[in-house]
Amino acid sequence: MILNRQRNVRVARRPLESFLRRVQAELGFQEAGVTICLVSDAEIARMNETFRKKKGPTDVLSFPSVVRRRPVPLPRNSNKGKVAEYLGDIAISPATARRYAKKSGRELPSELRVLILHGVLHLLGYDHETDRGQMDRVERKLRVRLGLA
Repeated sequence: MILNRQRNVRVARRPLESFLRRVQAELGFQEAGVTICLVSDAEIARMNETFRKKKGPTDVLSFPSVVRRRPVPLPRNSNKGKVAEYLGDIAISPATARRYAKKSGRELPSELRVLILHGVLHLLGYDHETDRGQMDRVERKLRVRLGLA
């Protein structure tokens, strides 16, 4: 489910919801719940400071429902996984995403898809800040498979 709780940036939710379903199918957790909330820069800055002790807005924050010692293993073939729990929540700031998209030469819809994938990987227990590149490798492969390269 994707909720739009900001008004500064126009966002088409349906294509993003379709992409989220595609990510769920690719990673094998069609039955698992995920909520994505599109929020303002001010709101994500508050969350960033509250939960990460970092000042200012960021593009995406993930709030897993379960703290995992190891990432959920991804299926080798799509549709083979059996994760059916509620994975958690993802907050995305479209305003920050738009700025980052401009810097990396992407369109906003593409950047939002990248952030959805990134956030979902965090919900599954991946952490690019501590995993010696594992999340980055998985994310690069999935970007190619999902047409985000």
